[in-house]
Amino acid sequence: MFIKEKIDGIKFYRFQPVQVLALGFAAVILLGAILLSLPISSRDGNPTNFIDALFTSTSAVCVTGLVTVDTGTHYSLFGQIVIMLLIQTGGLGFMTFATLIALILGKKISLRERLIMQEAYNTFNIQGVVKLALYVMGITFSIELIGALILSTQFIPQYGLLKGLYFGLFHSVSSFCNAGFDLIGNFQSLTPYVDNTVINLTIMSLIIIGGIGFAVLTEVINYRKTRRLSLHAKVVLSATAFLIISGAIGFFLLEYANPKTLGSLNIKGKILASLFASVTPRTAGFNTISTSDMTTAGKFLTIVLMFIGASPGSTGGGIKTSTAFLLFMTVVAVVQGKEDTEIYQKRINKSYVYRALAIALISFTIVTFVTMVLSIVQHGDFIEYLYEATSAFATVGLTLGLTTRLTLIGKIIIIITMYIGRVGPLTITMAIAHKQQTTTSLIRYPEDKILIG
Repeated sequence: MFIKEKIDGIKFYRFQPVQVLALGFAAVILLGAILLSLPISSRDGNPTNFIDALFTSTSAVCVTGLVTVDTGTHYSLFGQIVIMLLIQTGGLGFMTFATLIALILGKKISLRERLIMQEAYNTFNIQGVVKLALYVMGITFSIELIGALILSTQFIPQYGLLKGLYFGLFHSVSSFCNAGFDLIGNFQSLTPYVDNTVINLTIMSLIIIGGIGFAVLTEVINYRKTRRLSLHAKVVLSATAFLIISGAIGFFLLEYANPKTLGSLNIKGKILASLFASVTPRTAGFNTISTSDMTTAGKFLTIVLMFIGASPGSTGGGIKTSTAFLLFMTVVAVVQGKEDTEIYQKRINKSYVYRALAIALISFTIVTFVTMVLSIVQHGDFIEYLYEATSAFATVGLTLGLTTRLTLIGKIIIIITMYIGRVGPLTITMAIAHKQQTTTSLIRYPEDKILIG
Protein backbone atom coordinates (compact mmCIF):
# COMPACT_ATOMS: atom_id res chain seq x y z
CA MET A 1 0.00 0.00 0.00
CA PHE A 2 2.87 2.34 0.77
CA ILE A 3 6.42 2.74 -0.49
CA LYS A 4 8.62 2.10 2.53
CA GLU A 5 11.96 3.87 2.86
CA LYS A 6 14.56 3.66 5.58
CA ILE A 7 16.78 6.69 6.22
CA ASP A 8 19.29 6.70 9.11
CA GLY A 9 17.50 3.78 10.69
CA ILE A 10 14.12 5.53 10.65
CA LYS A 11 11.30 4.10 8.55
CA PHE A 12 9.32 6.48 6.36
CA TYR A 13 6.24 5.73 4.31
CA ARG A 14 5.67 7.49 1.02
CA PHE A 15 2.28 7.41 -0.60
CA GLN A 16 1.86 6.29 -4.17
CA PRO A 17 0.49 8.79 -6.74
CA VAL A 18 -3.08 7.46 -6.66
CA GLN A 19 -3.06 7.61 -2.87
CA VAL A 20 -1.87 11.22 -2.93
CA LEU A 21 -4.75 12.11 -5.24
CA ALA A 22 -7.33 10.35 -3.06
CA LEU A 23 -6.03 11.93 0.17
CA GLY A 24 -5.57 15.32 -1.48
CA PHE A 25 -9.20 15.50 -2.53
CA ALA A 26 -10.26 14.40 0.96
CA ALA A 27 -8.15 17.15 2.57
CA VAL A 28 -9.62 19.85 0.32
CA ILE A 29 -13.13 18.59 1.07
CA LEU A 30 -12.53 18.74 4.83
CA LEU A 31 -11.11 22.27 4.62
CA GLY A 32 -14.10 23.38 2.55
CA ALA A 33 -16.53 21.82 5.03
CA ILE A 34 -14.93 23.71 7.92
CA LEU A 35 -15.15 27.03 6.06
CA LEU A 36 -18.76 26.46 4.98
CA SER A 37 -19.83 25.56 8.50
CA LEU A 38 -18.66 28.96 9.84
CA PRO A 39 -21.32 31.62 10.63
CA ILE A 40 -19.79 33.97 8.05
CA SER A 41 -20.68 31.49 5.29
CA SER A 42 -24.45 31.60 5.86
CA ARG A 43 -26.87 34.43 5.12
CA ASP A 44 -28.49 34.38 8.57
CA GLY A 45 -25.13 34.40 10.38
CA ASN A 46 -25.72 31.04 12.06
CA PRO A 47 -23.33 28.09 11.74
CA THR A 48 -24.36 25.57 9.09
CA ASN A 49 -24.86 22.00 10.25
CA PHE A 50 -21.48 20.32 9.69
CA ILE A 51 -22.93 17.35 7.80
CA ASP A 52 -24.67 19.75 5.38
CA ALA A 53 -21.45 21.77 5.04
CA LEU A 54 -19.52 18.54 4.41
CA PHE A 55 -22.14 17.48 1.86
CA THR A 56 -21.87 20.81 0.01
CA SER A 57 -18.06 20.79 0.13
CA THR A 58 -17.90 17.23 -1.18
CA SER A 59 -20.37 18.08 -3.92
CA ALA A 60 -18.33 21.17 -4.92
CA VAL A 61 -14.89 19.52 -4.88
CA CYS A 62 -16.28 16.46 -6.66
CA VAL A 63 -18.00 18.87 -9.12
CA THR A 64 -21.34 17.16 -8.59
CA GLY A 65 -24.00 19.74 -7.76
CA LEU A 66 -26.21 17.82 -5.34
CA VAL A 67 -27.09 20.05 -2.38
CA THR A 68 -29.08 19.60 0.82
CA VAL A 69 -29.41 23.38 1.31
CA ASP A 70 -30.01 25.88 -1.48
CA THR A 71 -26.78 27.58 -2.59
CA GLY A 72 -28.40 30.84 -3.66
CA THR A 73 -30.52 31.45 -0.56
CA HIS A 74 -28.65 29.71 2.27
CA TYR A 75 -25.03 30.76 1.75
CA SER A 76 -23.65 34.29 2.01
CA LEU A 77 -21.38 35.89 -0.58
CA PHE A 78 -18.38 34.51 1.35
CA GLY A 79 -19.87 31.01 1.37
CA GLN A 80 -20.68 31.18 -2.33
CA ILE A 81 -17.14 32.30 -3.18
CA VAL A 82 -15.77 29.40 -1.10
CA ILE A 83 -18.01 27.04 -3.08
CA MET A 84 -16.83 28.54 -6.38
CA LEU A 85 -13.17 28.11 -5.36
CA LEU A 86 -13.86 24.52 -4.31
CA ILE A 87 -15.50 23.88 -7.68
CA GLN A 88 -12.50 25.33 -9.50
CA THR A 89 -10.08 23.29 -7.38
CA GLY A 90 -12.08 20.11 -7.90
CA GLY A 91 -12.51 20.71 -11.61
CA LEU A 92 -8.86 21.36 -12.38
CA GLY A 93 -7.48 19.15 -9.61
CA PHE A 94 -5.58 20.28 -6.54
CA MET A 95 -2.29 19.16 -8.10
CA THR A 96 -2.71 21.82 -10.79
CA PHE A 97 -2.88 24.57 -8.19
CA ALA A 98 -0.05 23.00 -6.20
CA THR A 99 2.07 23.07 -9.35
CA LEU A 100 1.24 26.72 -9.97
CA ILE A 101 2.19 27.69 -6.42
CA ALA A 102 5.43 25.71 -6.64
CA LEU A 103 6.40 27.41 -9.90
CA ILE A 104 5.59 30.85 -8.47
CA LEU A 105 7.84 30.10 -5.51
CA GLY A 106 10.59 28.99 -7.89
CA LYS A 107 10.55 25.34 -6.87
CA LYS A 108 11.28 22.50 -9.27
CA ILE A 109 8.65 19.86 -9.94
CA SER A 110 10.02 16.50 -8.87
CA LEU A 111 9.61 13.23 -10.76
CA ARG A 112 7.22 11.96 -8.10
CA GLU A 113 5.06 15.06 -8.43
CA ARG A 114 5.05 14.62 -12.20
CA LEU A 115 3.84 11.03 -11.75
CA ILE A 116 1.00 12.30 -9.56
CA MET A 117 0.08 14.86 -12.21
CA GLN A 118 0.18 12.16 -14.87
CA GLU A 119 -2.33 10.16 -12.83
CA ALA A 120 -4.49 13.25 -12.28
CA TYR A 121 -4.61 14.15 -15.99
CA ASN A 122 -4.91 10.51 -17.07
CA THR A 123 -2.15 10.94 -19.69
CA PHE A 124 -0.03 8.21 -21.24
CA ASN A 125 3.37 9.58 -20.12
CA ILE A 126 4.95 12.24 -17.90
CA GLN A 127 6.68 14.11 -20.70
CA GLY A 128 5.37 17.67 -20.87
CA VAL A 129 2.93 17.16 -17.99
CA VAL A 130 3.95 20.40 -16.23
CA LYS A 131 3.57 22.33 -19.47
CA LEU A 132 0.18 20.69 -19.90
CA ALA A 133 -0.86 21.80 -16.40
CA LEU A 134 0.02 25.43 -17.15
CA TYR A 135 -1.70 25.24 -20.52
CA VAL A 136 -4.78 23.73 -18.88
CA MET A 137 -4.97 26.60 -16.39
CA GLY A 138 -4.52 29.22 -19.08
CA ILE A 139 -7.15 27.79 -21.41
CA THR A 140 -9.56 27.11 -18.52
CA PHE A 141 -9.46 30.65 -17.15
CA SER A 142 -9.75 32.09 -20.67
CA ILE A 143 -12.81 29.99 -21.55
CA GLU A 144 -14.44 30.68 -18.19
CA LEU A 145 -13.88 34.42 -18.61
CA ILE A 146 -15.44 34.41 -22.09
CA GLY A 147 -18.37 32.37 -20.76
CA ALA A 148 -18.80 34.74 -17.83
CA LEU A 149 -18.93 37.80 -20.09
CA ILE A 150 -21.53 36.22 -22.38
CA LEU A 151 -23.71 35.07 -19.47
CA SER A 152 -23.42 38.50 -17.84
CA THR A 153 -25.20 40.06 -20.80
CA GLN A 154 -28.28 38.11 -19.71
CA PHE A 155 -27.90 38.49 -15.94
CA ILE A 156 -27.01 42.22 -15.76
CA PRO A 157 -30.42 43.45 -17.03
CA GLN A 158 -32.07 41.32 -14.35
CA TYR A 159 -29.73 41.69 -11.37
CA GLY A 160 -27.71 44.85 -12.04
CA LEU A 161 -24.08 45.33 -13.04
CA LEU A 162 -22.07 43.88 -10.14
CA LYS A 163 -24.44 41.05 -9.28
CA GLY A 164 -24.92 40.26 -12.96
CA LEU A 165 -21.16 40.00 -13.50
CA TYR A 166 -20.82 37.83 -10.39
CA PHE A 167 -23.67 35.55 -11.51
CA GLY A 168 -22.03 35.26 -14.93
CA LEU A 169 -18.67 34.27 -13.41
CA PHE A 170 -20.13 31.78 -10.91
CA HIS A 171 -22.26 29.98 -13.48
CA SER A 172 -19.44 29.98 -16.04
CA VAL A 173 -17.06 28.30 -13.58
CA SER A 174 -19.77 25.89 -12.46
CA SER A 175 -20.59 25.01 -16.09
CA PHE A 176 -17.04 24.52 -17.36
CA CYS A 177 -16.18 22.40 -14.33
CA ASN A 178 -19.39 20.40 -14.85
CA ALA A 179 -20.43 21.20 -11.27
CA GLY A 180 -24.09 22.17 -11.68
CA PHE A 181 -24.19 24.65 -8.77
CA ASP A 182 -26.43 27.67 -9.37
CA LEU A 183 -27.39 30.89 -7.56
CA ILE A 184 -30.93 31.27 -8.94
CA GLY A 185 -32.39 30.18 -5.59
CA ASN A 186 -35.10 27.87 -4.27
CA PHE A 187 -33.65 24.82 -6.06
CA GLN A 188 -34.86 26.18 -9.42
CA SER A 189 -31.59 25.61 -11.27
CA LEU A 190 -31.94 27.18 -14.75
CA THR A 191 -35.66 26.47 -15.24
CA PRO A 192 -36.50 30.22 -15.46
CA TYR A 193 -34.27 30.37 -18.58
CA VAL A 194 -35.63 27.32 -20.39
CA ASP A 195 -36.15 29.26 -23.64
CA ASN A 196 -33.25 31.72 -23.30
CA THR A 197 -31.08 30.89 -26.32
CA VAL A 198 -27.93 32.70 -25.11
CA ILE A 199 -27.88 31.11 -21.65
CA ASN A 200 -28.73 27.65 -22.98
CA LEU A 201 -26.12 27.61 -25.75
CA THR A 202 -23.41 29.17 -23.56
CA ILE A 203 -23.96 26.78 -20.65
CA MET A 204 -24.10 23.78 -23.01
CA SER A 205 -20.90 24.86 -24.78
CA LEU A 206 -19.05 25.25 -21.48
CA ILE A 207 -20.26 21.85 -20.30
CA ILE A 208 -19.17 20.11 -23.51
CA ILE A 209 -15.77 21.85 -23.64
CA GLY A 210 -15.08 21.03 -19.99
CA GLY A 211 -16.29 17.45 -20.46
CA ILE A 212 -14.22 16.32 -23.45
CA GLY A 213 -10.97 16.32 -21.48
CA PHE A 214 -8.02 18.70 -21.46
CA ALA A 215 -5.87 16.48 -23.70
CA VAL A 216 -8.58 16.35 -26.38
CA LEU A 217 -9.24 20.08 -26.01
CA THR A 218 -5.54 20.75 -26.60
CA GLU A 219 -5.58 18.62 -29.76
CA VAL A 220 -8.67 20.39 -31.09
CA ILE A 221 -7.16 23.83 -30.46
CA ASN A 222 -3.90 22.83 -32.17
CA TYR A 223 -5.61 21.00 -35.05
CA ARG A 224 -4.89 23.80 -37.55
CA LYS A 225 -1.17 23.32 -36.96
CA THR A 226 -0.99 19.55 -36.66
CA ARG A 227 -3.82 18.52 -39.00
CA ARG A 228 -4.20 15.31 -37.05
CA LEU A 229 -6.12 13.89 -34.11
CA SER A 230 -5.10 10.97 -31.95
CA LEU A 231 -7.26 7.86 -31.77
CA HIS A 232 -8.29 8.89 -28.26
CA ALA A 233 -9.49 12.30 -29.49
CA LYS A 234 -11.43 10.72 -32.35
CA VAL A 235 -13.14 8.29 -29.97
CA VAL A 236 -14.03 11.01 -27.46
CA LEU A 237 -15.40 13.42 -30.06
CA SER A 238 -17.35 10.69 -31.87
CA ALA A 239 -18.86 9.29 -28.67
CA THR A 240 -19.69 12.77 -27.35
CA ALA A 241 -21.42 13.82 -30.57
CA PHE A 242 -23.37 10.55 -30.78
CA LEU A 243 -24.56 10.70 -27.15
CA ILE A 244 -25.63 14.35 -27.38
CA ILE A 245 -27.53 13.97 -30.66
CA SER A 246 -29.16 10.63 -29.84
CA GLY A 247 -29.98 11.82 -26.32
CA ALA A 248 -31.60 15.02 -27.62
CA ILE A 249 -33.70 13.07 -30.11
CA GLY A 250 -34.70 10.68 -27.35
CA PHE A 251 -35.79 13.42 -24.96
CA PHE A 252 -37.62 15.27 -27.75
CA LEU A 253 -39.68 12.17 -28.59
CA LEU A 254 -40.24 10.98 -25.01
CA GLU A 255 -41.16 14.36 -23.50
CA TYR A 256 -42.75 16.09 -26.50
CA ALA A 257 -46.33 15.75 -25.27
CA ASN A 258 -45.58 15.94 -21.54
CA PRO A 259 -47.25 19.18 -20.36
CA LYS A 260 -44.96 19.36 -17.30
CA THR A 261 -41.73 19.33 -19.34
CA LEU A 262 -41.69 20.04 -23.09
CA GLY A 263 -45.42 20.06 -23.81
CA SER A 264 -45.99 23.74 -22.99
CA LEU A 265 -42.98 25.03 -24.97
CA ASN A 266 -42.86 26.22 -28.57
CA ILE A 267 -40.74 24.32 -31.10
CA LYS A 268 -37.61 26.40 -30.36
CA GLY A 269 -38.05 25.83 -26.65
CA LYS A 270 -38.58 22.10 -27.19
CA ILE A 271 -35.35 21.80 -29.21
CA LEU A 272 -33.31 23.85 -26.71
CA ALA A 273 -34.69 21.95 -23.73
CA SER A 274 -34.10 18.57 -25.42
CA LEU A 275 -30.50 19.47 -26.24
CA PHE A 276 -29.92 20.77 -22.72
CA ALA A 277 -31.46 17.65 -21.17
CA SER A 278 -29.06 15.57 -23.29
CA VAL A 279 -25.95 17.63 -22.50
CA THR A 280 -26.43 18.15 -18.76
CA PRO A 281 -26.36 14.45 -17.73
CA ARG A 282 -22.78 14.48 -19.06
CA THR A 283 -22.07 15.25 -15.36
CA ALA A 284 -23.11 18.93 -15.33
CA GLY A 285 -26.22 18.83 -13.14
CA PHE A 286 -28.12 21.88 -14.39
CA ASN A 287 -31.69 21.49 -15.57
CA THR A 288 -34.07 23.72 -17.53
CA ILE A 289 -37.09 21.42 -17.23
CA SER A 290 -38.42 19.63 -14.15
CA THR A 291 -36.56 16.34 -13.78
CA SER A 292 -39.12 14.96 -11.34
CA ASP A 293 -41.94 15.55 -13.85
CA MET A 294 -40.24 13.66 -16.68
CA THR A 295 -41.74 10.43 -17.97
CA THR A 296 -40.28 7.22 -16.56
CA ALA A 297 -38.59 6.60 -19.91
CA GLY A 298 -37.09 10.10 -19.83
CA LYS A 299 -35.75 9.54 -16.32
CA PHE A 300 -34.20 6.22 -17.32
CA LEU A 301 -32.58 7.76 -20.41
CA THR A 302 -31.06 10.38 -18.09
CA ILE A 303 -29.71 7.61 -15.84
CA VAL A 304 -28.02 5.92 -18.81
CA LEU A 305 -26.40 9.17 -19.95
CA MET A 306 -25.30 9.97 -16.39
CA PHE A 307 -23.68 6.56 -15.95
CA ILE A 308 -21.61 7.02 -19.12
CA GLY A 309 -20.66 10.57 -18.14
CA ALA A 310 -17.90 12.74 -19.61
CA SER A 311 -14.46 11.88 -20.99
CA PRO A 312 -11.10 10.93 -19.38
CA GLY A 313 -8.98 13.78 -18.03
CA SER A 314 -11.96 16.13 -17.93
CA THR A 315 -13.89 17.89 -15.17
CA GLY A 316 -16.67 15.30 -15.40
CA GLY A 317 -17.36 11.86 -13.96
CA GLY A 318 -19.08 8.63 -14.98
CA ILE A 319 -17.39 5.58 -16.50
CA LYS A 320 -16.30 7.91 -19.34
CA THR A 321 -17.21 8.03 -23.02
CA SER A 322 -14.09 6.20 -24.17
CA THR A 323 -14.81 3.32 -21.78
CA ALA A 324 -18.36 2.92 -23.08
CA PHE A 325 -17.19 3.24 -26.71
CA LEU A 326 -14.45 0.64 -26.23
CA LEU A 327 -16.84 -1.84 -24.63
CA PHE A 328 -19.38 -1.30 -27.43
CA MET A 329 -16.74 -1.87 -30.11
CA THR A 330 -15.57 -4.99 -28.26
CA VAL A 331 -19.11 -6.38 -28.42
CA VAL A 332 -19.18 -5.53 -32.14
CA ALA A 333 -15.90 -7.42 -32.62
CA VAL A 334 -17.28 -10.47 -30.77
CA VAL A 335 -20.47 -10.46 -32.85
CA GLN A 336 -18.41 -10.22 -36.05
CA GLY A 337 -16.20 -13.09 -34.88
CA LYS A 338 -13.04 -10.97 -34.72
CA GLU A 339 -10.21 -11.75 -32.33
CA ASP A 340 -9.30 -8.10 -31.64
CA THR A 341 -11.21 -4.93 -30.88
CA GLU A 342 -10.77 -2.51 -33.77
CA ILE A 343 -11.49 1.24 -33.74
CA TYR A 344 -10.85 3.46 -36.74
CA GLN A 345 -8.63 0.79 -38.31
CA LYS A 346 -6.53 0.49 -35.14
CA ARG A 347 -6.20 -2.59 -32.97
CA ILE A 348 -6.76 -2.06 -29.25
CA ASN A 349 -4.61 -3.95 -26.78
CA LYS A 350 -6.64 -6.37 -24.66
CA SER A 351 -5.32 -4.78 -21.45
CA TYR A 352 -7.37 -1.66 -22.25
CA VAL A 353 -10.45 -3.79 -22.84
CA TYR A 354 -9.94 -5.52 -19.47
CA ARG A 355 -9.50 -2.17 -17.73
CA ALA A 356 -12.65 -0.76 -19.37
CA LEU A 357 -14.59 -3.85 -18.33
CA ALA A 358 -13.27 -3.57 -14.76
CA ILE A 359 -14.23 0.11 -14.53
CA ALA A 360 -17.73 -0.56 -15.87
CA LEU A 361 -18.31 -3.53 -13.58
CA ILE A 362 -16.95 -1.79 -10.46
CA SER A 363 -19.05 1.28 -11.26
CA PHE A 364 -22.19 -0.78 -11.83
CA THR A 365 -21.59 -2.61 -8.54
CA ILE A 366 -21.18 0.66 -6.62
CA VAL A 367 -24.34 2.18 -8.10
CA THR A 368 -26.29 -1.02 -7.39
CA PHE A 369 -25.06 -1.16 -3.78
CA VAL A 370 -25.82 2.52 -3.11
CA THR A 371 -29.28 2.12 -4.65
CA MET A 372 -30.00 -0.82 -2.32
CA VAL A 373 -28.77 1.08 0.75
CA LEU A 374 -30.87 4.14 -0.13
CA SER A 375 -33.93 1.92 -0.54
CA ILE A 376 -33.39 0.77 3.05
CA VAL A 377 -32.72 4.11 4.77
CA GLN A 378 -35.00 6.36 2.67
CA HIS A 379 -38.67 6.58 1.72
CA GLY A 380 -39.45 6.97 -1.96
CA ASP A 381 -39.58 5.17 -5.29
CA PHE A 382 -36.98 2.84 -6.76
CA ILE A 383 -36.38 5.18 -9.70
CA GLU A 384 -35.48 7.94 -7.20
CA TYR A 385 -32.89 5.73 -5.49
CA LEU A 386 -31.29 4.61 -8.76
CA TYR A 387 -31.37 8.18 -10.13
CA GLU A 388 -29.76 9.63 -6.99
CA ALA A 389 -27.12 6.91 -6.74
CA THR A 390 -26.13 7.27 -10.40
CA SER A 391 -26.12 11.07 -10.17
CA ALA A 392 -23.85 11.01 -7.11
CA PHE A 393 -21.45 8.39 -8.49
CA ALA A 394 -21.20 10.04 -11.91
CA THR A 395 -20.82 13.45 -10.18
CA VAL A 396 -23.77 14.83 -12.14
CA GLY A 397 -25.92 16.67 -9.61
CA LEU A 398 -29.37 15.98 -11.05
CA THR A 399 -32.02 14.80 -8.61
CA LEU A 400 -35.68 13.88 -8.53
CA GLY A 401 -36.04 15.64 -5.17
CA LEU A 402 -34.54 12.96 -2.94
CA THR A 403 -31.45 15.00 -1.96
CA THR A 404 -33.33 17.43 0.28
CA ARG A 405 -35.10 14.49 1.98
CA LEU A 406 -31.96 12.50 2.76
CA THR A 407 -31.57 11.14 6.28
CA LEU A 408 -28.24 11.39 8.10
CA ILE A 409 -27.22 7.95 6.86
CA GLY A 410 -28.43 8.83 3.37
CA LYS A 411 -26.30 11.98 3.34
CA ILE A 412 -23.22 10.06 4.45
CA ILE A 413 -23.79 7.42 1.77
CA ILE A 414 -24.13 10.06 -0.96
CA ILE A 415 -21.03 11.92 0.32
CA ILE A 416 -18.95 8.74 0.05
CA THR A 417 -20.45 7.95 -3.36
CA MET A 418 -19.61 11.41 -4.73
CA TYR A 419 -16.05 11.10 -3.44
CA ILE A 420 -15.56 7.67 -5.00
CA GLY A 421 -17.12 8.86 -8.25
CA ARG A 422 -14.78 11.86 -8.53
CA VAL A 423 -11.54 10.14 -7.58
CA GLY A 424 -12.49 7.16 -9.71
CA PRO A 425 -13.43 3.58 -8.80
CA LEU A 426 -10.29 2.15 -10.35
CA THR A 427 -8.10 4.77 -8.63
CA ILE A 428 -9.72 3.97 -5.29
CA THR A 429 -9.13 0.26 -5.86
CA MET A 430 -5.50 0.87 -6.79
CA ALA A 431 -5.02 3.24 -3.85
CA ILE A 432 -5.93 0.58 -1.32
CA ALA A 433 -4.29 -2.32 -3.15
CA HIS A 434 -0.94 -3.71 -2.07
CA LYS A 435 0.41 -3.75 -5.60
CA GLN A 436 -0.21 -1.02 -8.14
CA GLN A 437 1.64 -2.56 -11.04
CA THR A 438 0.53 -5.85 -12.54
CA THR A 439 3.16 -8.54 -12.31
CA THR A 440 3.43 -11.51 -14.61
CA SER A 441 2.80 -14.74 -12.75
CA LEU A 442 5.35 -17.53 -13.13
CA ILE A 443 2.55 -20.07 -12.87
CA ARG A 444 -0.04 -20.58 -15.62
CA TYR A 445 -2.91 -22.94 -14.89
CA PRO A 446 -4.25 -25.37 -17.51
CA GLU A 447 -6.86 -23.97 -19.86
CA ASP A 448 -10.49 -25.12 -19.66
CA LYS A 449 -13.95 -24.10 -20.91
CA ILE A 450 -17.22 -22.80 -19.48
CA LEU A 451 -20.55 -22.27 -21.18
CA ILE A 452 -21.43 -18.64 -22.02
CA GLY A 453 -24.99 -17.38 -22.63
